[in-house]
Amino acid sequence: MNQISKITVSVNRRSYPWPQVPAIAICLDGCEPDYLDAAIDAGLMPTLKRIRKNGTERTALSVIPSFTNPNNLSIATGRPPAIHGICGNYLYEPQTGKEVMMNDPRFLRAPTIFKAFHDAGAKVAVVTAKDKLRALLGKGLTFSEGRAICFSSEKSDQTTKQENGLDNASSWLGRPVPEVYSADLSEFVFAAGVKLLKEFRPDIMYLTTTDYVQHKYAPGVPEANSFYEMFDKYLAELDAMGAAVVVTADHGMKPKHKADGTPDVVYVQDLLDEWLGKDKARVILPITDPYVVHHGALGSFATAYLPEDADREDIMARLSEIDGIDLVLSRPEACVRFELPDDRIGDVVMISSENKTLGTSEHRHDLAALNEPLRSHGGLTEQRVPFIVNRKLPELQSAASLRNFDAFYYAVVAAAQPVG
Repeated sequence: MNQISKITVSVNRRSYPWPQVPAIAICLDGCEPDYLDAAIDAGLMPTLKRIRKNGTERTALSVIPSFTNPNNLSIATGRPPAIHGICGNYLYEPQTGKEVMMNDPRFLRAPTIFKAFHDAGAKVAVVTAKDKLRALLGKGLTFSEGRAICFSSEKSDQTTKQENGLDNASSWLGRPVPEVYSADLSEFVFAAGVKLLKEFRPDIMYLTTTDYVQHKYAPGVPEANSFYEMFDKYLAELDAMGAAVVVTADHGMKPKHKADGTPDVVYVQDLLDEWLGKDKARVILPITDPYVVHHGALGSFATAYLPEDADREDIMARLSEIDGIDLVLSRPEACVRFELPDDRIGDVVMISSENKTLGTSEHRHDLAALNEPLRSHGGLTEQRVPFIVNRKLPELQSAASLRNFDAFYYAVVAAAQPVG
């Protein structure tokens, strides 16, 4: 534990107390609250059951769109996408006419909590499952002083001290690089977190997983329960070492399929092509990333760029009448309601109902790899997430509203108070 005496660290107009023990936030990707309830009811999560009883438990709201990148960067900055700029996994840049992945650090507009604490002299560790988040979360960290470590499970055999703060993390941990589409990718994160806490003793640590399991398996089924049983064992080790731990999620997960198991999709690009002419409008699905096997790029949030001569009100009215589209907003309305950056959102925003997804054109989605009925996220029905702290925090219990991006604030609040 770094012994530098600090009172607070300020970042993005919020002050964070200096932790007296390691402060850890864990983002369980895709963790619908029902997953935890089912695993606890099955007797598979004794540690979390005890923490829920003796610590503090709430339900928080994620940011919308309820996708991985926007929520992880909100947790990392303590602010909504309007401030940090990451409003999806994927976006359209009108100035270039290109659709690009939003995983380049150039898209991030606010400093992370990790950078702020590191600049103040703290030791910081960040472990992600997929490498798509690693550069964004690690922006601004310097590794030459030995106070920062940031790497992904996916590329753990390629880490260096210069770029990640650690040479060959796979060898260091004694585990092979996991398959991307596996629960092992997340288990690597937890195992690394335990070893880092023992050996590196960070002041601030962030562990964030992949939702491969949650996309495939519903709460309570053996494969899902096995995942949470595994997590509980690592949580027990982190808790036993005295760290203050907040467990939350980036988004929930809902079934998005018909009775026969086939995906239930509204193909919005096909509708707009029919109404406006082929390719006159451009539909963007911000769920899109390099790892679409388990969801086919089908989520519950979409945005559309319309031609200048389009009657926006008419298009919005027609979209609102489509079965399965629950909410249609103009750009200004969506940016105010969901705190989104207005230069990275289309003219229209659409959110689907609980069991529907939004697609572009039917022929553009390769769903052959979906070997389980589709489960996905992105909308309002996937916004509720767990928020659990292994300390009693009356301030948190009485808070009128709670967001998942309050995770580090309450982690350091818990870490700044005396234990016992």
